[in-house]
Amino acid sequence: MTSSQLPAYGSQVPAYGDVDPFHRRLHRIAQPDLDPDTAQTTGMRRFSAVSGKTVGSSKLWMGQVHVAPYTASGNHHHGESETAIYVVSGHPEFIFLDQNVEGVKEPGPGREIRVRTSPGDFIFVPPWVPHREENPDPSIEAIVVISRSTQEGIVINLEGLEWAGPVLTSGSDVEGCS
Repeated sequence: MTSSQLPAYGSQVPAYGDVDPFHRRLHRIAQPDLDPDTAQTTGMRRFSAVSGKTVGSSKLWMGQVHVAPYTASGNHHHGESETAIYVVSGHPEFIFLDQNVEGVKEPGPGREIRVRTSPGDFIFVPPWVPHREENPDPSIEAIVVISRSTQEGIVINLEGLEWAGPVLTSGSDVEGCS
């Protein structure tokens, strides 16, 4: 049975709580069915596959991101969401600001750290960490699969990589952060 033969729920996907556990169904999201109607950042294209909107997920968002050849995304973070990234193709680079300078007690102006990747690599982005993606290859599009610990894809676009707000070190919204 193909995804087009499955019963359609229209724009309303039943929430997990609305269907008893023994009658929930699996969902197949084919490449042509990826949803481009998700938060975007300049320099990249995000497509939602698994979300509250697409399949009724309650705690997970998953999708695909494309970064064109020789392109850098805008700076951004994903709020309270933990983000796991799997590199499918290309050699995208992930850039963040390291403000911990050895021998200095207070955070300094920071230096950009560049994490170079290859297909098959995984990246973990903790909540609230400003970063950007770059594709230095002049001819190959970089494609990654993203999974987030929130129901929808949270994206907060930023001017720079510096964190402009207060830095929280405790509280329910930073639980599990290190």
